[in-house]
Amino acid sequence: MARIVPDGWREISAMGAARRQLETLATLEKGLPDSYTVYHAVHWTNVEQGFSVYGDIDFAIVNAAGDLLLIEQLSGFLEETPDGLCKKYPGHSTNVSVQIARQLAVLRSRMARRPHLDAVRIEYLLYCPDYTVRHPETAGISSERIVDATERDRLCSVIQLALPQAPSSPAAAAVRRFLEDVIQLEPDANALVGQARALVTRISGGLAHWARRLEFEPFRLRVIGTAGSGKTQLAHAEYRAALEAGRRPLYVCFNRPLADHFNSIAPEGGLACTFHTLCDKVLHAAGQPVDFSGPHAFDDLVERAAREAVPDHLRFDTIIVDEGQDFSNEWRDQVLRHAREDARMVWLEDPMQNLYGKPAVQLPGWVTMRAQSNYRSPRSIVKMLDRLLPDGLYIEPRGPIAVGGLHVQVYENEAELLAHTKKAISQCLAAGFKRADIAVVCFRGRDSSALLGQSQLGPHSMRTFTGRYDLFGKPEFSAGEVLMESVYRFKGQAAPAVVFTEIDFDQLDERAARKLFVGATRALLRLELVVSRHAMEHGLQPILADVR
Repeated sequence: MARIVPDGWREISAMGAARRQLETLATLEKGLPDSYTVYHAVHWTNVEQGFSVYGDIDFAIVNAAGDLLLIEQLSGFLEETPDGLCKKYPGHSTNVSVQIARQLAVLRSRMARRPHLDAVRIEYLLYCPDYTVRHPETAGISSERIVDATERDRLCSVIQLALPQAPSSPAAAAVRRFLEDVIQLEPDANALVGQARALVTRISGGLAHWARRLEFEPFRLRVIGTAGSGKTQLAHAEYRAALEAGRRPLYVCFNRPLADHFNSIAPEGGLACTFHTLCDKVLHAAGQPVDFSGPHAFDDLVERAAREAVPDHLRFDTIIVDEGQDFSNEWRDQVLRHAREDARMVWLEDPMQNLYGKPAVQLPGWVTMRAQSNYRSPRSIVKMLDRLLPDGLYIEPRGPIAVGGLHVQVYENEAELLAHTKKAISQCLAAGFKRADIAVVCFRGRDSSALLGQSQLGPHSMRTFTGRYDLFGKPEFSAGEVLMESVYRFKGQAAPAVVFTEIDFDQLDERAARKLFVGATRALLRLELVVSRHAMEHGLQPILADVR
């Protein structure tokens, strides 16, 4: 089976030409060997109302050698004229051969400006699954490069004739990187660490596209964005752009798991860490010992670091603060003093993910951008969460998945809590998710949780953070198969299937609503809620009434 990029297209629903392209993706995945990679953009049709990879090119296929085949798919009726095949649209008509030639020329020109891509072999196909070309000799395109309705079942065979399998070549990686740039792919920094299948998100209609097109001096941008709006993808785009421009970036967040994962996808050359790690680096540069064993070790760390001067090697050309809702004004000052005089600064935050009750940081003089569109979660989950928001706040559901799995189980006691959590994991497995795709997220913290100390839930072995780090500073986990974390530690991450469990409270106040919001928005495709009867009777009943 061919690899399809980006993933997630199987779960979306579409009409018209978009549906025809989804059908083509299924054909390509099944009919091409695993040495082929297919790039497409129909995944994000409902975000931008368009689904071409580049211009009128709908699919780009790369073999192991880095050779490239471009496919333009034209659904519906075509018109055969003396000047060649034409496609009629409202208000205008396009000559197909001229359009393909123009796009090929532009693409070849762009590739020629990239190192090692000037000699890449590029082929093309016109695929018209609904129309039979009666006069191929006047189509303006070689008949060998046309797959019409009569040849539809041979699409994958024709592709392999035009783009044969070949031995692996280093050029393939450069071609793939080029295509990821063309269709504006950014790694989803919220994707679960260790996931077998790399998740990518195209957010050219979101923050990574629009925020980076703003121009003002000095560049001080505050983004207040809801979960799934693309804040961390924007952070990654800023980080990478700084390195490509020869500048040195600093990415700082609050949560250690998010910092660890950002480090795993970020290019080398900058610094990505938590705020406390940054303070630790300042003290080490000053030759000051750091002791984390005391009861107020982290508060002492911050106070001592504030008294030290920032060394030159810890000054940066770009400053990116993620999870800004977890920072204080004092923390703000300590981070921003690491900026060089002309530094570009971006501050990212979501008030609904403020689990620690900190007042909003003041950033006078900064330009503020608000992003209320969720591009990540299934729209059914977003609509449910909208009921939790205070007056004046809303989320716009813009994810590609219309209906995700959303299920609720109610428990009466600890025995039922364990049983229902085990059942929820099993239901995810039965739905086709792998164990590496599932995360069990606990509403309670480690000190009060009845689950986080469990190494086994029925047949499921649990992978939990041990509290220790290895010699390279990476967190150590127990040897289980299904990840289990608290909602506090899992904030900033996501998984295809989330079992959000141990949900219990006396009152659905602001703090409980925020924890519910954070936990539920971690789910990319399926959300299993395990809720106490007590919580249902104290506020959740009307919110979850439509789900059960």
